[in-house]
Amino acid sequence: MSTTPSPAAFPTVFSLAGQTALITGGGTGLGLGIARCFVQAGAHVVLVGRRAEVLATAVAELGPAATFVARDITQAGTAETLLAEVRDRVGEVTILVNNAGIHLKKTAVDTTPEEFNTVLQTHVVAAFSLTRAVLPAMLARGAGNILFTASMASLFGIPQVVAYAAAKSAYLGMVRTLATEVSPRGIRVNAIAPGWIESPMLQRAMAGDAPRANKILSRTPMNRWGSPADIGWAATYLCSPAAQFITGVILPVDGGVSIGF
Repeated sequence: MSTTPSPAAFPTVFSLAGQTALITGGGTGLGLGIARCFVQAGAHVVLVGRRAEVLATAVAELGPAATFVARDITQAGTAETLLAEVRDRVGEVTILVNNAGIHLKKTAVDTTPEEFNTVLQTHVVAAFSLTRAVLPAMLARGAGNILFTASMASLFGIPQVVAYAAAKSAYLGMVRTLATEVSPRGIRVNAIAPGWIESPMLQRAMAGDAPRANKILSRTPMNRWGSPADIGWAATYLCSPAAQFITGVILPVDGGVSIGF
């Protein structure tokens, strides 16, 4: 018997209908780009961040399929209370997108241990805490998706971002270890490694550094910055039934920069 889907099934296999996605750092940049695509694919999204006014603006744009919870995910004990609130309001989280992060542009010698730790807390510890908190319900259902936003700094050396690179590189180990632990029970764990995407974070990273921007574009085969939608649609694919046999993957969405010269 053929398992090839009919043409009528084509949109369905990429659908997120019936899914509830919690997206950290969802009010701006890549997180908002992911949220826009998830909503178009049929999911309900819950945006999480520290600035309620920013999240409210994003939810107003996204419409009735979006809600928000203003919370600092780096604070101890936040993960469990956050998920309890989301569960009471919209139900269990079936997709977790660990996207929240901060950028620090400093040389290693100028980066203090306190600054280094702050970056790790935001990217690594907070993401692990939320992942750990969301897993029991996913394991009980035998289904779920966990997605991390990695970086080009996860893949090769970039100067002046030692703390950020350490944090984003840690995601690779988390993704692979988690995938081996939980994928036998129906939960897929993946990451996207964005290239240089038009966003407030990119603008801050490139501010006053035209030579750096030109160098990046010269090494990007597609010779342009990406858009948040490029990341959003890749995230939609990885969390959809179309990617049902994909786990433990770090997918570069980068215009070819990671294979360019």
